[in-house]
Amino acid sequence: MENKVWDKYRDNYKAIIRLGIPILIGQIGMIVVAFADNIMVGHYSTEALASASFVNNLFNMANFACVGFTYGLTPLIGAMFTQKRFDAIGTLLRNGVLLNLLFSLLVCSIMTVIWFNLDRLNQPEELLPLIRPYYLQVLAGLVPVALFNVFAQWLFAINRTALPMWIILFSNVVNIIGNYALIYGHLGCPELGLTGAGYSTLLARVLCTLSVIGIFIFAKRFRPYKEGYAASSINRRSIMQLNRTSWPISLQMTFESGSFSIAAVMAGMIGAISLASFQIIVITGTLGFCIYYSMGSAVSVRVANSAGLDDRAAMRRNAWAGYHIILVLAAISSLIFVVFGRGLIHAFTDDKVVIEATLTLIFPLVLYQLGDATQINFASALRGTSHVTPMIWIAFFCYVVVGIPATYIIAFPLGLGTYGIILSFSVSLFLAGGLFLYFFLRSTRKPQ
Repeated sequence: MENKVWDKYRDNYKAIIRLGIPILIGQIGMIVVAFADNIMVGHYSTEALASASFVNNLFNMANFACVGFTYGLTPLIGAMFTQKRFDAIGTLLRNGVLLNLLFSLLVCSIMTVIWFNLDRLNQPEELLPLIRPYYLQVLAGLVPVALFNVFAQWLFAINRTALPMWIILFSNVVNIIGNYALIYGHLGCPELGLTGAGYSTLLARVLCTLSVIGIFIFAKRFRPYKEGYAASSINRRSIMQLNRTSWPISLQMTFESGSFSIAAVMAGMIGAISLASFQIIVITGTLGFCIYYSMGSAVSVRVANSAGLDDRAAMRRNAWAGYHIILVLAAISSLIFVVFGRGLIHAFTDDKVVIEATLTLIFPLVLYQLGDATQINFASALRGTSHVTPMIWIAFFCYVVVGIPATYIIAFPLGLGTYGIILSFSVSLFLAGGLFLYFFLRSTRKPQ
């Protein structure tokens, strides 16, 4: 039986891993920076860690909305790539840059309104002087994040996943050095605490964007795409095509990340210790999420490449092969959380109260890994088909209609507090995984 599975999926495993490894390395680099950010901020003060938790979890929703909107490019470019329509890819990229710039500015305006109402979100009063300036620094990085991901999705879709990896790794080094210098006042820099972390992150994001644009403009190997970009114009057909794929994916990721952001607000309502422990466990869980998403991105590209050839059997083989790989990664992540959980938590803070509170959250963290892996794989596969409209209502139903009430009920009326908040994530993630799987299978059926 094992040999039959290997023989059936061997080529798909190899292709997905080849595409996914550079993305995975880039994601691990981002995880390292997230850990470094929170470790440095956490050791600076518990108040700084709690403030960073609140802002970063609020902006998860905004960041995922912008990144998700760029994902609309992947299935379209991936299909064109297998058809060798390089000039059409350049045209789509030009329209994608404009559309994503406008979308990110829309998200910025919404987040600005929230900034003016931070005092109404029932967070600890002593944290607001730290939250306000850090919030503005993260806000300034939204547009660079969106523009970088437009070009990163183009590179992913044409199977050039290594370039974004190197850019991300370089910017991560800059970010960590900047944190060291600006949080604590080393290397002749002023001691800025949490604000220093904000400046460092903003610099890294701008460097990412400038680097990927420079590669697109000056690298000779991408000349066919650049010529198509330069010769094209903004046109209604491309804009409409992008809107049909970008909005559903963006809304899906917004609803998902939004449920986590609201969960962070609920954790803050319990208190600063709850918010700090929530942040540590969410950042730790990001280790799994980013690893799964790296392979999920490769699955999406492979499905999109197969869709360009209208090979529905290959689309399914890629999805199932990706799921096998992601399940193995989920098992490894869960084992790391169980075995090294105390060490990971202790790296963030020396506050014994926060450490003990966070340790109690390991079990619900491990529990939701399988649901997270499942929904990531089949959401990515469905994204690769370009039939993404169902993703809107699936995400709205699972994360908003079911997920947010479940979080509140388990945390407060049932009295489980922060433990209940983390436990509730399994409800929405498993439900979403099942629905994404159903609609992927439905969209890849052989036509009657």
